[in-house]
Amino acid sequence: MKKKSTISFGMFLVTIGVVYGDIGTSPMYVMKSIISGNGGIMQTNNEFIIGSLSLVIWTITLLTTVKYVLIAMKADNNGEGGIFALYSLIKKFGKWLIIPAMVGGATLLADGVLTPAVTVTTAVEGLRSIPSMDRFLGIGNVRVVLITLAIITALFAIQRAGTGKIGRAFGPVMLLWFTYLGAVGFMSIVGMPSVLKAVNPIYAVKILVSDCNKQGFMILGSVFLAATGAEALYSDMGHVGKENIYISWPYVKLCLILNYLGQGVWIMQNNSDSAMELIEDLNPFFLMLPPALRPFTVLLGAVAAVIASQALITGSYTMVSEAIRLDLMPHLQICYPSDTKGQLYIGTVNTLLYIGCVFIVLYFRSGARMESAYGLSITITMLATTLLLFIYLLRLRKQPILAFTILILFGAIQIIFFISSLSKFLTGGYVAICMALVIFLIMYVWRRGTELEHKYLIPLKMRDYIENLRALKNDEETPLCAHNLVFIEKDGDSELIDRDILYSILDRDPKRAEAYWFFSINVTDEPNACRYSVENYGTDFIFRVRLELGFKNDQLLNFYLRQIVGDLAASGELPPQKKKFSIYGPSTVGSFKFGILRRSISPGSELTQGEQLVLNTKYAIRHAAGSVESWYGLETSNTIVEYVPLAIPGRKINGAKPERVKPQ
Repeated sequence: MKKKSTISFGMFLVTIGVVYGDIGTSPMYVMKSIISGNGGIMQTNNEFIIGSLSLVIWTITLLTTVKYVLIAMKADNNGEGGIFALYSLIKKFGKWLIIPAMVGGATLLADGVLTPAVTVTTAVEGLRSIPSMDRFLGIGNVRVVLITLAIITALFAIQRAGTGKIGRAFGPVMLLWFTYLGAVGFMSIVGMPSVLKAVNPIYAVKILVSDCNKQGFMILGSVFLAATGAEALYSDMGHVGKENIYISWPYVKLCLILNYLGQGVWIMQNNSDSAMELIEDLNPFFLMLPPALRPFTVLLGAVAAVIASQALITGSYTMVSEAIRLDLMPHLQICYPSDTKGQLYIGTVNTLLYIGCVFIVLYFRSGARMESAYGLSITITMLATTLLLFIYLLRLRKQPILAFTILILFGAIQIIFFISSLSKFLTGGYVAICMALVIFLIMYVWRRGTELEHKYLIPLKMRDYIENLRALKNDEETPLCAHNLVFIEKDGDSELIDRDILYSILDRDPKRAEAYWFFSINVTDEPNACRYSVENYGTDFIFRVRLELGFKNDQLLNFYLRQIVGDLAASGELPPQKKKFSIYGPSTVGSFKFGILRRSISPGSELTQGEQLVLNTKYAIRHAAGSVESWYGLETSNTIVEYVPLAIPGRKINGAKPERVKPQ
């Protein structure tokens, strides 16, 4: 059942604050990047500016409005959007679809590292538009870098405590921001209304082949920055509902276009002023304003940059949590620090994002250089989304005409943007691609390693060992391990069980219990599903529990186990257990102990070198990512951790039979 969205002015404000942070800060650097790439403001003329503005307007219209708002948002998974939600809808149509999903997810996460760095740095550099602050910042960007790092450090430091109170202020602030963008842009347009002809797409086409455009098609690498928040818009759909995006996007788009046109007017009015050439990091966004308004604009822009960064950071947490549920990343501990809808916190991700942002700021040291790295990775994400959207419309929705239209039209547009963005590769784009490659390799290794473990798993028939377990349960000469012994297993056929689990119970230090629990957690395509089924094999001491959780739900095993045990005890399926000693008094449910098995590659394995490399890398990632106990919320529980070799059927070990000799 799809979630229904509430449409109200309050939700309009929330949507403005949550969804549009990335695309809403683009006016601070798009036109700056365009004129810089063409050789500076003195190298531009009216034809170039009108054509560039037309490219910006139609890029926002085609990629954001048409592709994402009107088409992609209809491909929702129970109200949730984003590339992983889209993949969940169509994964049954081919195993290969995981590749574009991983590529798109990796590049979007890389964009999440770049966005806080580039937006905050650009906002701080806006201080140079104020003469007194320009003198304070001095020559070079050392103080800009220090101020940027201070803001970014504070931003990441507050994540652990949650940003519920701050989040409630995001909407009004961003509404003020967009209204301000539109108002100052409109005031400039009044002085030169002829700039409105940029709405005509003919000028966008002409500028690509015009002599005044020194970059040719490569100008699209800078133009594309105007649409970098489109993918985040799709991913954030689940937080606010598509209806609220439909209502709020027209206002946001109007304000953005008015501001771009206003910047264009200022450039055309000043592109013959030689004094402009002397301004370091010339930015028309700030300079088009009267001097009295610039301090307020810099402050508001800095707040908007922080909000945009916050949205990308929170979005990164959500994406990683979804990747974990899809078994694309190692288990990480997820916390929910506030009651804000959709808000979560992953400490490991927060630390890595912070380190990445600091590295980007220190490595590039200026917004102009960061813009060279920005945009290339997100073009790859958009191409991956287009491919998955094509499969969705073709195979699931049975709309071949629309599917091929989207594939050809948007595929061609985005390939052109990708090729033009490649011009940034050597000047900084390689940083974003390297980050995305590392993330992709982690996803690939984790998924491939899991496939290999499944391949070499030895299943046994559960019913063949019921009497063995019954005998162990009733053998009072064997010490009681726990009243309830719980093992976590992979989801699969309830009639089969992993050999290593039974070996741990029966052979390796026999573990007597009054009830044996075998839990498997199945992650469903539904974001918030929560249900379970139980197979007891006609006994009252063996319980095979299959727990189905949505990919957005946390997997705190203790929380669900308490409820399931209570249900079975109430129904009489679980006999009363005598727990004599407890600070809460006698209980009919006894103690619990959790068995956790970890695999390692056994000596003499017949795995290929490539398979061994994948598995060893996966186990190294698992070790670095933290314990499984943290993921399942078992840090304070009684656990048994055993290492078992990855058993290979038919494995041969080279060796000789030892010969007995007399002792010396």
